[in-house]
Amino acid sequence: MLAAAAMLATSLNVNAQKWENLALTPPMGWSSWNKFARNIDEKSIREIADAMVSSGLADCGYEYINIDDCWHGERDADGNIQCDPEKFPSGMKALADYIHSKGLKIGIYSDAGCLTCAGEPGSLGHEYQDAKTYASWGIDYLKYDWCNTPDQVTKGSYRLMRDALRAAGRPILFSICEWGSTEPWKWAGDIGHMWRTTGDIGAHFDCVKFYGAWGELGVLQIVDKNEPLRTYAGPGHWNDPDMLEVGNGMSENEDRAHFTLWCMMAAPLILGNDIRDMSDETKAILSNKDVIAIDQDPLGVQGWRFYVSDGIEYWFKPLSGDDWAMCVFNRTTSPKKVMLDWKDLATYDNITNRKFNAVSTIYNVKNLWTGKEEPSTEKNREITVPGYDVALYRLTPKTK
Repeated sequence: MLAAAAMLATSLNVNAQKWENLALTPPMGWSSWNKFARNIDEKSIREIADAMVSSGLADCGYEYINIDDCWHGERDADGNIQCDPEKFPSGMKALADYIHSKGLKIGIYSDAGCLTCAGEPGSLGHEYQDAKTYASWGIDYLKYDWCNTPDQVTKGSYRLMRDALRAAGRPILFSICEWGSTEPWKWAGDIGHMWRTTGDIGAHFDCVKFYGAWGELGVLQIVDKNEPLRTYAGPGHWNDPDMLEVGNGMSENEDRAHFTLWCMMAAPLILGNDIRDMSDETKAILSNKDVIAIDQDPLGVQGWRFYVSDGIEYWFKPLSGDDWAMCVFNRTTSPKKVMLDWKDLATYDNITNRKFNAVSTIYNVKNLWTGKEEPSTEKNREITVPGYDVALYRLTPKTK
């Protein structure tokens, strides 16, 4: 009782704020679930951290190594959560120290209910205790799920864990994962640093798969749900369309389009593949610094789909310094010829109050997937976009 009273007293001293100065650009990292699901252990997580550095992905900005569901052991006699001693024999603090020694950060997973989605111990009734434990381990990121919560109020449950993280005294990025069920973009801006806007993603481009009561959305289904929510995103509070499936079985074209659209939507870039064993094509997609820069642009504005014609989508994203990103996405399975008539692509962004107008301003054009400078917007040109693929450009005023 005394411990509970002390925790309550601490919570009352918190000024109802999440940790500041985190996720000023969309978080970048890796998570275990998409590839490994329940099959995680200390050895594999250390190897992933090693690969994050040796592959060059850390130099591209990926920094979080996130351990998803199924790391848990039992609670001890005092109710403190333990990691599974067989999977993590050195303990979570030692693993965090190892990851930190690589210049990386560590994330962990819990659930607002009594059990996690995989049936491990949840944080219900242990919020302050668990937050204090995570802080003592050196955790930098918490993904907080929403299974086994039949009588709970979403906003209140997430606010409770936010306050617990703050009271624990260590800055921890708070990732809200209730799948967009209660429209967290409308209420979570001062609670979490990112919030899921959709159900779970699967490694497929355009379909929905069901496994009993649970299902997976394809890339296109998630894009259609996340794209309209752009006004809610910005530095420190991001729409999260779920982890990336690049390298998990889709075609190279689909992977490139998937990654590009996540960058255009200023989404967190949380890898979900086995980065210890990537193809050259997968590595080239995930390590394209020009494309990553679109996602990580400090202006922090989510792009949008402003025009659709015959299965071709035109996307714009305002960038810092009066630059723009423009993406042509072929939503069909067949190649499409597209005429880039820049003067006809005038658009206006109601978040930044900026206009793209190639009549009044000439832009230099860089193709971000080929890395080549192309003719400026003074010259129209025809391109061919393969099925389920993209062309992506950075447009810079020529006066620069």
